[in-house]
Amino acid sequence: MRMSQLFIQTLRDIPSDADVVSHGLLLRAGYIRQLASGIFSELPLGKRSITKIENILREEMDKIGGQEISMPVVHPGDIWKETERWYQVGQEMGRFKDRNDRDMVLAMTHEEVVADLVRKDVRTYRQLPRLIYHIKTKWRDEARPRAGLIRVREFTMKDSYSLDKDWEGLDVQYRDHYQAYFNIFNRCGLPVIAVKSDVGMMGGQMAHEFMYLNEIGEDTIIFCDECKYSANRQVARFKKIPGEKEDPQEIEKVETPGIKTIESLADFLDIPLTKTAKAVLLYAEFADENQPDQLIFALTRGDFEVNETKIANAVNAKELRPATEEEISRCGVVPGYASPLGIKNAIVVIDDIITETINMVVGANEENYHLKNVNFDRDFKSDIVTDISSAKKGYACPECDTPLNSERGVEVGNIFKLGSRYSESMGCKFLDPNGEEKFVIMGSYGIGSGRLLQCVAEERNDQKGLIWPITVAPYQVHLIVIPGKDDVHNIREKADRVYHELQNAGIEVLFDDRDESPGIKFNDSDLIGLPIRLTISNKSIKNGGVEIKLRREKDYSFVSFDKLTDLVIDKIQLLFKELDDAAVTVPFPE
Repeated sequence: MRMSQLFIQTLRDIPSDADVVSHGLLLRAGYIRQLASGIFSELPLGKRSITKIENILREEMDKIGGQEISMPVVHPGDIWKETERWYQVGQEMGRFKDRNDRDMVLAMTHEEVVADLVRKDVRTYRQLPRLIYHIKTKWRDEARPRAGLIRVREFTMKDSYSLDKDWEGLDVQYRDHYQAYFNIFNRCGLPVIAVKSDVGMMGGQMAHEFMYLNEIGEDTIIFCDECKYSANRQVARFKKIPGEKEDPQEIEKVETPGIKTIESLADFLDIPLTKTAKAVLLYAEFADENQPDQLIFALTRGDFEVNETKIANAVNAKELRPATEEEISRCGVVPGYASPLGIKNAIVVIDDIITETINMVVGANEENYHLKNVNFDRDFKSDIVTDISSAKKGYACPECDTPLNSERGVEVGNIFKLGSRYSESMGCKFLDPNGEEKFVIMGSYGIGSGRLLQCVAEERNDQKGLIWPITVAPYQVHLIVIPGKDDVHNIREKADRVYHELQNAGIEVLFDDRDESPGIKFNDSDLIGLPIRLTISNKSIKNGGVEIKLRREKDYSFVSFDKLTDLVIDKIQLLFKELDDAAVTVPFPE
């Protein structure tokens, strides 16, 4: 491709709406352009790079037995109602009505469509196992799109779906995806880790996220450097150390004027935070449309923070939000002095450490008063006892007691063991060898190609621009001609001849044949970030032919015209090999 014909314009300045480095670089280098909040066009360079990523996805899916299909972007709302996700998913779902007043959905994901295919076509165990996948546009009406392609509303995703006759078969396909995903990310030159995660709106029995550790991420990853335990903070566990053993004492009401925070309470009473209980009041909208919205009274130890994801999972809530003072008061609770004693019309959820905490201090449900020596079971009950506390850096690892670490990360892929969650709700049955009806066991696995592209851009750049790996770069070689003042025609002829020779050898070349200054051409080359740069100029010809330089390196050398094509092929093969060698077998966490 000649740059004089390329539909692109590089930008000198960073656009004002670019809030992370990679977003700014993709805009400046002409890979993407924004149409509206969270909605982007892929320009020729961006489209070529994303196509390369999607072809890697295809290759790795095909290796584990995947068959590519294409499913609709628009779904009838009825199939989402069958699985009840029509009622469970909030405003991020794109709902509309067709001309016949039927409810319709813009695809967020395709579990319902797959289940519909399965119930229509799968009849016997002989048709299982199967693995199908597609690469398709999706829509999620994100409340706060950010960071370019990291969090968008319209996006393209590879999602695959495994179909098995039993859980053992799902285990095999789940592990196959676990390894295939590492292969994909390694081939794209992106370092990732896999962590346990919340199943969220997908449901099912188990989930892992593949995280690119970087400060631009919205997720917090908790991990142990010693035993390699890792999980998204939403579900991460930690070892909770109980307080000292002591005999329960009689409840004592104490005046605590103006004391509304746990820290000020501990200081005022001269007690450790571990002797206090922290109440958080939330209002829940439930997945079951027959269950009315209700106040959630969540209680954990004063030195911990409650985890809303864990609470939502514990009560099966569709959404949680902070309760208003009016909602709190209706349940007999005084804001700032909340107590689990005497609470009414609320679901009480306590952290498991509360059952081991003796003689706690809690609110008295009375302005300016707290209660000392409160004990679970004797003084109050709970509807649910479970882990609802957030892990954080410094807490003890649940597996080996080593202090935990934490980092921010971007989710670039996820895998879910759905089990029979969708097949039961949509009647996906098959006959086993004994003629008995069984539900198909499903798995779901996703990677967003646009988000993956930007994560690679975030990982591989310098102050001058992008530094693409050979597998993702829109072109392998950036050829620059600098005619100079003398012998212009001869230099251009040599550059044209090199361009055609490289193309004939199957090498992807972006040829900067524009009438621009050397500075502009070199700056654009660094900004666009192709792996190999070739320069033909008076200087290069005087030094034997063509200047060759890898984008990631400072040094350059010269090569004669007759050896150029073979050398470029060797360098391309070496760059591919480096990434292929990174695709090693990764043990599956037991």
